[in-house]
Amino acid sequence: MRAFDIESIRNDFPILARNVYGRPLVYLDSGATAQKPKCVSEAVRGMCLENNANIHRGAHRLASESTTRYEEARETVRAFIGAECPQEIIFTSGATAGLNVAASSLCRLLVGEGDNIVVSQMEHHSNIVPWQMGMENVSTGRGWRGSKGNIRVLPFDDSGAMDIDALEKGLVDDRTKVVALTQCSNVLGTRPDIGRVVEIAHRHGAVVVVDGCQGAVHGDTNVRDLDCDLYAFSGHKLYGPTGVGVLYGKKELLEKMPPLLGGGDMIATVSFGETSWAELPFKFEAGTSNYIGAVGMAEGIKYLSQFDRADVARHEQSLLDAATEALSKIDGLRIYGTAPGKASIVSFTVEGTHASDIGAVLDKLGIAVRTGTHCAQPLLSHYGVQSVCRASFALYNTLEEVDALAAGVERAVKMLRK
Repeated sequence: MRAFDIESIRNDFPILARNVYGRPLVYLDSGATAQKPKCVSEAVRGMCLENNANIHRGAHRLASESTTRYEEARETVRAFIGAECPQEIIFTSGATAGLNVAASSLCRLLVGEGDNIVVSQMEHHSNIVPWQMGMENVSTGRGWRGSKGNIRVLPFDDSGAMDIDALEKGLVDDRTKVVALTQCSNVLGTRPDIGRVVEIAHRHGAVVVVDGCQGAVHGDTNVRDLDCDLYAFSGHKLYGPTGVGVLYGKKELLEKMPPLLGGGDMIATVSFGETSWAELPFKFEAGTSNYIGAVGMAEGIKYLSQFDRADVARHEQSLLDAATEALSKIDGLRIYGTAPGKASIVSFTVEGTHASDIGAVLDKLGIAVRTGTHCAQPLLSHYGVQSVCRASFALYNTLEEVDALAAGVERAVKMLRK
């Protein structure tokens, strides 16, 4: 286990040493995409320069080496999330792709006329829109077509706490086929009690799908402990490359689910009379997978895994506490998401200013934050706002950067209120 030393960690991320507009970069947008340590770039470079060949198909040495690295990456992911076997790990182009596979396949497999699915109000659009599309496209032998009206919404309160009691009060019933929710809100930082949601849903025979994009980064993730049925996350938030992600699923369920994409590598046999699917996980990995990205993602996971996750959590909590205290002192500033146990994400607005204007001023000061809807318009609608600023912290951020954020917001507010 590697000791948690912030200066040593920052040296692993070359981009953190650059200047922006003549000022040191303060990168506070890891919730959108994390920066990459040198080991990830080196792994990707090595695959491109030394091991590049298509996987699972070639009979030559390079193909064998590439396939081995790809399947080793699958095992790294399996161990990281505590899955039972490698067959439960499906590589995708990202969490959005994984959630689209889940929605399309489960709606076709499980949903009939009169059935419903439950989606929380705080979801990223990638865990809302695929379910709307899936329900619209559902059909049965009777010709029924689904509609968005079959989606029930699990609400949250003003603190950002998910109203899980609503599930017990009839939101989930015996016609509920799927409950889809985030493990950690990308706007509020809320971490709902997944275990309780799973217990309620399973009691009614429903499948639970978890968006783990933020949850996989900010805390331990063991899918067998969670007991969720499907779990999606992306590589680029886990210090890996973009364009790669994972959909975990319980093997028994994945074997029943129809694939979304058809093509090479996902078939057992093909004829014009009948086509049969390959075994797991290849049934869901049509075409040439992003094997270089998978290797890079595995390297990012290895990087994170060398630290005690409790040490990482304590560091991120110190950043969250400091940011919350400092920003709360600014006149007219409101923080969204104050539920206990939240992750190191701070979203805010300041009365009399626009979020994008604050973001623009911070940018000129070398401070990178996110502004806008954060792909969560229903969440912002709950608060009656259209845009917020978001600072999201990672293991490489410092308390000095928190101070820079607070000073930068104060400066922006004074400028914008003149």
